[in-house]
Amino acid sequence: MFFRNLTLFRFPVSLDLEGLEEALANHPLKPVGPLELSSRGFVPALGRDAEALSHRVGDAAWVAVGGEDRLLPAAVVNDMLARKLDEAEEREGRRPGGRARKRMKDELVHELLPRAFVRPSRTDALLDLKHGLCIVDTSSRKSAEAVVSALRQALGSFPALPANAEIAPRSVLTGWIAGEPLPDGISLGEECELKDGNDTGAVVKCQRHDLGSDEISHHLEAGKQVTKLALVLDDHVSFVLGEDLVVRKLKFLDGAVDQLEGGDHDDMRAELDARFVLMSAEVRRLFEILEPALKLSRVDA
Repeated sequence: MFFRNLTLFRFPVSLDLEGLEEALANHPLKPVGPLELSSRGFVPALGRDAEALSHRVGDAAWVAVGGEDRLLPAAVVNDMLARKLDEAEEREGRRPGGRARKRMKDELVHELLPRAFVRPSRTDALLDLKHGLCIVDTSSRKSAEAVVSALRQALGSFPALPANAEIAPRSVLTGWIAGEPLPDGISLGEECELKDGNDTGAVVKCQRHDLGSDEISHHLEAGKQVTKLALVLDDHVSFVLGEDLVVRKLKFLDGAVDQLEGGDHDDMRAELDARFVLMSAEVRRLFEILEPALKLSRVDA
């Protein structure tokens, strides 16, 4: 259940979330109706067999927004509509007008929806109550905003805003790759993306590359700036940090996973709990390092 991507939002640390479980229970995922395109709601964080929708350990809470979407490809609808239009033209001697076409399309969708396949989805989020952080497991801003909106609807008020840096992140990332001291516990990985300063020129992507090489230095001397940079935290976690403050390709390394192997986990739920404890601790440490380095803004109550 380790998160793979981290999209960060800040909310006031004074926010009271004691009633979180009760609030989520009033907004569970309901099966998508026969004439609905989609449905959204909260699902048990620890899996479908769990009773509680949220899972909390200390100041960290785990929630998950589930979804069901009916798959009705536009190509299928348009193909069937074209056939019906041909039949109508042959029968009536003229092509149906725009209003008639819209009515026929709506009737087709109404007819096809109940037979459409349903695709389930799930997006997890970590609420760090100590730091006022909502961390969504996605690199898509739209998907992350959807989770925050679901929390806002369930709680009545959830003043969370996307993480914002007081200094340009690309200048910090460029400085780190250019030789400026990295924060304690952080080391360079082997991946980066560089762009011309005006964002309209060349883009250079390097993977499995020595970021201290002369080749990288030449790109920096030419005025390119780092927009994505692979980093490693304490030899426990590797990730790629972007100038949009999204953490991608999050991976827990052997040094972190070894901590799980020493535990005694009799069932899947116990293992999920242990993984959540480990993940929340590592993600919290990562944030505590990045917050001062990037001067991340807080959200006042």
